[in-house]
Amino acid sequence: MAAHYVCQPRTVLHRVSAGNPRGSWPAEEFAAQRREEGVPAEVVMDLRSDSFLVIVRGES
Repeated sequence: MAAHYVCQPRTVLHRVSAGNPRGSWPAEEFAAQRREEGVPAEVVMDLRSDSFLVIVRGES
């Protein structure tokens, strides 16, 4: 059975190259700062762009 994926609306707040020497840390730090401000930010990996994205789900 094939997997089906649904793209949820999201807003990208920040993008960090997966080749960054510090890995995902800059994205994680940025997301933590946004969460302290009350923004429900999270980090996801975008395989197409080879980047870590800081996103907010449900935004357009």
